[in-house]
Amino acid sequence: MATFRPLAIFLAGSALLAAASAPAQPVVLGDTAACRAGAPGTAALVTVHGFKDRQGQLRIQNYTGIKGEFLESGKYLRRHDVPMTAAGDITVCLTLPGPGRYVIVALHDRDLDGRLSVWSDGIGFTGNPHIRLAKPKPEETVLAFGPGVTPVRIVMNYRRGFSVRPLEE
Repeated sequence: MATFRPLAIFLAGSALLAAASAPAQPVVLGDTAACRAGAPGTAALVTVHGFKDRQGQLRIQNYTGIKGEFLESGKYLRRHDVPMTAAGDITVCLTLPGPGRYVIVALHDRDLDGRLSVWSDGIGFTGNPHIRLAKPKPEETVLAFGPGVTPVRIVMNYRRGFSVRPLEE
């Protein structure tokens, strides 16, 4: 019986090591049911990357690319405010009105005031355009979404000196 004890300890340790090294499944926030396999409708599975820190919350909202609606106050179609996670990327499922062309904006609202503060907050858009101190052009940020779930990756940008850019540049 004693000869099997080292083997049992080795196998148990190997199982624990394998479980610890397995990649964690991302936690999906927002309209989670809309991003499940086989879900009806149109949705964006938005993964946001490159956070400065874990203060505040993440706001995800979408707009049309239509002039007069693009990034205008109160013209968003859908919005989710989600808590910051302890580490890593944050993934949010956002239901869309249907197939079409949309802009998705990620705001790292560090001061929790509900609006962009260029001095402290981070911002990112679909298409990951180069950000200036003015809003990007619609054609740089509008993406086409078909039926089903479309994965989207947004990189956060923060003010650094006289420019706004990703932290990892």
